[in-house]
Amino acid sequence: MLAIRTRRRKAVALATAAVLAGLAAPSLAATPATATPAAADATADYDPAYYEDAAGKTGGALKSALHTIISDQTKLSYAAVWDALKVTDQDPADSGNVILLYSGISRAKSLNGGDTGDWNREHVWAKSHGDFGTSTGPGTDLHHLRPEDVRVNSVRDNKDFDNGGSGFTDAGGSLTDADSFEPRDAVKGDVARMIFYMAVRYEGGEGFADLEVNGSVDNGSDPYMGRLDVLKEWNDQDPPDAFEERRNQVIHDSYQHNRNPFVDHPEWVEAIW
Repeated sequence: MLAIRTRRRKAVALATAAVLAGLAAPSLAATPATATPAAADATADYDPAYYEDAAGKTGGALKSALHTIISDQTKLSYAAVWDALKVTDQDPADSGNVILLYSGISRAKSLNGGDTGDWNREHVWAKSHGDFGTSTGPGTDLHHLRPEDVRVNSVRDNKDFDNGGSGFTDAGGSLTDADSFEPRDAVKGDVARMIFYMAVRYEGGEGFADLEVNGSVDNGSDPYMGRLDVLKEWNDQDPPDAFEERRNQVIHDSYQHNRNPFVDHPEWVEAIW
């Protein structure tokens, strides 16, 4: 099913770009941005005018336009993130629970904290990669903060993302090795799109480092996350689902009032990188 959904999204995105460019067939070059929804089967809960200034752009120009658009946001304190995650990551099947990102476990909202059996606030872009900690800004940005089991969060630590490794307790299909972490299949694309959001949103202003995606898995405290080719693969393999789209909408409507453009337009990953 993932392959079918991916092909459908790519086909619609290419057709849209071809019409706008006045072409009879899709180009082999990077697809310019359009301000229309990425796929016919995705619910457009946002005003397409939000991306108006990105339309027709690709590469660095698209990245710059998206940075300007999504930088207009309301910022949360780190304490406020607790309650926000109880809404953004609510279990669709149980309103008293949240879904944990890497493990896929549904856990009571009330079990947030730092003890074994609790869930805490996972920075998908590891906060040591750029040394932004929990400062208001990248350290509290809901677009890459997710609930996760305390112990599983510790297993992920600050590792870059890559394929391979071994399972572990409560992994839910996620894998890890000495220098990388591979999330379970159902959220591979979610993880990739969160990383790409951070690389566009934080470009070296506001006193924070310029976050960039690269091809390494040994980035340490440098402001980079990898691996680029694998993250692009994951974005294609696992297109946005209803949970991810709802999450993006809730963050926009109720908290930060900005969007992750790669949830709305996953094809823009290829257009930039």
